[in-house]
Amino acid sequence: MKSKGKLISVGIVASLAVVFGVAISAANQDKYTLKVPGGLAFSEFKGYESWEVISASQHGGTMAVIVGNPEITSAFKSGIPGNGKPFPDGSKMVKIHYNAKVAQDVPGAPLMPISQHDVDLMVKDSKRFPDGHGWGYGVFEIVPGSNTFRVGDTNDKPPQEHDAKCGVECHDAAQSRDYVFTHYMPR
Repeated sequence: MKSKGKLISVGIVASLAVVFGVAISAANQDKYTLKVPGGLAFSEFKGYESWEVISASQHGGTMAVIVGNPEITSAFKSGIPGNGKPFPDGSKMVKIHYNAKVAQDVPGAPLMPISQHDVDLMVKDSKRFPDGHGWGYGVFEIVPGSNTFRVGDTNDKPPQEHDAKCGVECHDAAQSRDYVFTHYMPR
């Protein structure tokens, strides 16, 4: 009888977890232990969830919210990179991608996020990342169905190498903006 009671208790806890949106697998993963080999650690961006929003973007079936630490938001507000000055070392941005779909049941049928897709990290550290024009990059993908993260790899779209230079080639197109595509959006 005791084991039957334990099974019922476990079943109730699991049911409540589903009802209240608690992902049990996510509770078992500490994303801050992940690190791009030879590159950025997720822990370097601890607290990003409460950073100021810099901008948003949409590409294909994903949308993104771009947040930044106080160093980069201050730099944007001072006119960087439009004033020709580079971002200061210590500047950090996080691009949180979401899978999105048109919400037909909402007036205007807006594109709305339905699940998290990945998190892209970017930090300015000229001494640490001289081969990346002073920038280091990292991508952490959501494992579908598990609500856990993994380091991006060459099977992803776009493919990610296993180091902090995974974004260098792409960001070369933004050389005149200190390798940053994002525009700060005023409030």
